[in-house]
Amino acid sequence: MMTEFTGRTPSAAAGAVPSDCAMPISSESLIVYPCDFPIKVMGLAQDGFREAIVRVVREFDPGFDPDSVEVRPSSGGKYLGLTLTVRVHSRAQLDDLYRALHGHKMVSVVL
Repeated sequence: MMTEFTGRTPSAAAGAVPSDCAMPISSESLIVYPCDFPIKVMGLAQDGFREAIVRVVREFDPGFDPDSVEVRPSSGGKYLGLTLTVRVHSRAQLDDLYRALHGHKMVSVVL
C-alpha cells in the first residue's frame, strides 16, 4: 500500500508532537526545532531494506546512529517496520526527508 505525500508531515498534521519538542508560541507549527523526531517506515522484508533506509536518513542527519533503529517484523514476516528517531532542525529538512523516504523504491509506507 502506497500513500501519497501531501507536503505535510503526518505526525505534525495529526497534532502529535514528539516528547522532546517544545510547544511553539506561534500557531504556524506544532514543532519547535531542533528536536528528535520519530519516523516509521514500512516495506517488504528484504535484504538491505534497513541499510538502505539508514543511508537515506543519514543524508539528512549525518549523526544518525544506525544502532538506534527499532525493527519490527509483521506477524506473517512479509513486512518490516522501522522506527528511526531523527534529529531535525527545520520543517524543510523534515519535509525533504519524508519526500526522500516516500520516493524510495523499497518503501511502502512512511508515517
